Amino acid sequence: MSLPDFTNAENLSKLDSFLASKSYIDGHEASQADVAVYETLKSPVDSAKYPNVSRWQEHIKSYEAEHSGLQGDKAKAAELLNFGAAAGENDDDVDLFGSDEEEDAEAERIKAERVKEYQARKAAKGPGPVAKSVVTFEVKPWDDETDMVELEKEVRAIEMDGLVWGASKLVPVGYGVSKLQITIVVEDDKVSLDELQERVQEIEDYVQSSDIAAMQKL
Repeated sequence: MSLPDFTNAENLSKLDSFLASKSYIDGHEASQADVAVYETLKSPVDSAKYPNVSRWQEHIKSYEAEHSGLQGDKAKAAELLNFGAAAGENDDDVDLFGSDEEEDAEAERIKAERVKEYQARKAAKGPGPVAKSVVTFEVKPWDDETDMVELEKEVRAIEMDGLVWGASKLVPVGYGVSKLQITIVVEDDKVSLDELQERVQEIEDYVQSSDIAAMQKL
């Protein structure tokens, strides 16, 4: 016995109905039956059309690293989801999913517990690492008479959340003119390099132009 073809919208709708009052395919905890269906679906479903399947997918995805260690029998999924078993019988007389009010209440309680457990597991993982970049920032003065000490002082006075000024040096560009080359570390989601350049350009007494010479993700 094999699992239904879930590329078939009717079968997917039946699976959504099946999961309406259940947290798992078989029993009250994740098992190989869930893994079998999860692997068969392969890609996320439309959460608007199949909210219960989508919710179940996200939940089983949280166990992804543990799939091989889950208990149970994959074949049980095919038995439980054999939507064609009632063929030839009157649909009005057959409850494919065999639920009643008492079972629904218990299923809702189990589902609430599992959602709470999933949220706790997710919270325990904490936020992911902050994306940062190391940037080589260059500032060119007007001429060889520009006070580079004051220029650097003004540039470093710029403060932005997620911006850290690092080491600097003067790099000769010709005709007695040197540009300021300074290393900065930025949090990608917080710091706009375009905005930073605009603010540097506002130092009109010292700054002719600025440039991003190099950039590397941390």
